Amino acid sequence: MPKQLFNSTRTLAGLILRRDRIQIPIWIISIVAATVALAAMFPQLYPAGPERQVIAQIMQNPAMTSMVGPGYGLDDYHIGAIVAHQMLLFTAVVVAIMNILLTIRHTRRDEEQGRIEVIRSLPVGRLSNAAATMLVLTIINITLGLLTGLGLGMLGLEGMTWAGSFLYGAVLTVVGIFFAATTLFFAQLTETSRAALGYSFAFLGLSFLLRAIGDTSSETLSLLSPLGLVLRAQVYVNNYWWPIWIVLAAAALMTLAAFRLNTIRDLEAGFFSAKPGPAHASRFLQSPLGLVLRLEKTVIIAWAVGMFVLGASYGAVFGDVEAFIQSNDLYQQMLPNVEGFSVTDQFVAMLLSVMSMVAAIPTLLVMLKLRVEEKASRTEHLLARAISRPQLMASFLVVSLLVAIVMQVLSILGLWSTAAASVENPFALGKTIAASLVYVPFMWILVGLAVTLIGFAPQQTSLVWLYLGYTLFATYFGSLLQLPDWMAKLTPWGYIPNVPLEPASAGTILPSLLIAGGLIAVGMHGYRERDIHG
Repeated sequence: MPKQLFNSTRTLAGLILRRDRIQIPIWIISIVAATVALAAMFPQLYPAGPERQVIAQIMQNPAMTSMVGPGYGLDDYHIGAIVAHQMLLFTAVVVAIMNILLTIRHTRRDEEQGRIEVIRSLPVGRLSNAAATMLVLTIINITLGLLTGLGLGMLGLEGMTWAGSFLYGAVLTVVGIFFAATTLFFAQLTETSRAALGYSFAFLGLSFLLRAIGDTSSETLSLLSPLGLVLRAQVYVNNYWWPIWIVLAAAALMTLAAFRLNTIRDLEAGFFSAKPGPAHASRFLQSPLGLVLRLEKTVIIAWAVGMFVLGASYGAVFGDVEAFIQSNDLYQQMLPNVEGFSVTDQFVAMLLSVMSMVAAIPTLLVMLKLRVEEKASRTEHLLARAISRPQLMASFLVVSLLVAIVMQVLSILGLWSTAAASVENPFALGKTIAASLVYVPFMWILVGLAVTLIGFAPQQTSLVWLYLGYTLFATYFGSLLQLPDWMAKLTPWGYIPNVPLEPASAGTILPSLLIAGGLIAVGMHGYRERDIHG
C-alpha cells in the first residue's frame, strides 16, 4: 500500500491515547488486578490434597468443559493448571470485549458522528485512522499481556512458572489484537456503529459457541474458533506457542483485509446497506415509549438471550454441584449459612443474588440510553415537539423497570431448564421465580440512582457502574475475603434475605420501593429543571 495512505498515523495514535487517557488505564488495571487477585486466592480455594483431584474429575464433566474449556494437566492438577483452566477463557472474553468497544469507538462511531470527515480534511492518509486505531490497540494489548504475565509470575504459586505466566499474557494479547482486527473489518462492511457492534459481538458469541461444541465433541471445531485455538497453548502445562502465532497471523490477514475495504469504500458508507425502514411509522412508534423500545430492541433481546443462557450454564452443573462444594471448605463459606437446607438449595440462593446483579446491567443500560441520546444531541429534536421532559424520561424509565423483571424471570427459566435435565426435581420453579422477583425493588434502587445522576450530575452517570461493581465485590466476595458486614450494608443487596431459604417481609421490600421511588422523583425533578446539555 502507498506510504501516503498512512500519513500522520502516529499523530492520530497520540490523539486516541489522549482521548482515552482515563478509559484505557481503567481497562488495563481492572483486568490485570482482577486476574492476579483471583489467581492469588486459588491456593485457599483449592488446598493440596485428594479433594483437588476430586475437583479435577468434576471439571471433566461435559457441561463444565463447555463452559471453561478442556482441562490440561488434570492428572497433576496444580495451581497453575487450575488457574489456566478456570480463568483463561473468561479473561480472554473480557479482553475481546474491551477491544471490540474501543475499536468501534475510534472507527465507525467517529465516522458516524462526522469526526473522520474533519480529520480527512487535514493532510492525513486515508488509512491513518484505521492504522492508528490498530497501533494503539496493539500497544494496549501488549501492555496488558506483559503486566498480566509479570503479576502472575511474581505470585510464585505452585506450577505458575515465568514461562507459563508470560504465555498466559501472550494469549490475552493475541486474542485482543485478533478481535480488534475483526471489529475493524466489520466496521468497513456496515454503515452504522450499532451494526458493526452487533456483528462483532455475534462473531465473539459464535467463537465461544463453536469452541464449546468442539471441546465436547470435535477438536476440529475448536481449532476453527480463535478462543478454542488459544486454549490449545496448554498454559502452565505444556506451554505451546504455536496457537499464538496462528491467531496473530490471522489477525494480520484480517487487518489487511479491513485496510483494503477501507480504501475502496466511500466515507460513511458500508458494503452492507442499512435496511430501509417502513415509509410510515406505526402509531406505537410515534409515542416516546414506542421509540424507546425500538431503540433498545436489540439490547433487550440480546440480554434476554444472554440471561437465559447464563442461567442455563449454571443449571448444567447441578448434577455435580453438591460433590464440588462439599469437597471445598472455602466454597462452603460463600454459600448462605441457613440451617435445614441442602447444599443445592443454598447454591440456588447464591445464584439468585449473583444473577440479579448481572440482570442489573441491561436494566441500567436502558435507563442510561437517555444520557447517550442527549450527548448525541438527539433528544433536542424530541423535546422541540409536543413531548415534555418528564414524558421522555418516564418512557426510558418504564422500559428499564420492566426489563429488570423480564431478565430475572428468564435467568430462572434458563437455570431450571438445564437443571431439570441434570437432576430430578432440582427446585420449585414457581417459588424460585417469586424469590427472584424479591431482588427487583433493589435493582430499581440502582435505576433510581441512575435517574438522579441524569437529573443532577449527567457527566457523572458512570458512577452507577462503579457502585454496581462495588456491590458485586462486597456481597459476592465479602464472605470469601471475610470483609466486615458493614461493607455489604452500603449496598441494597446487603439488606436482602437469603431467598428462597428465608422469607422476604414487607418490612424489607416496602422501604426499598420507597427509596427507589424517592430517587426517581428527585431525578425527574432535576431533569425537568436543568439545561439539556448540563
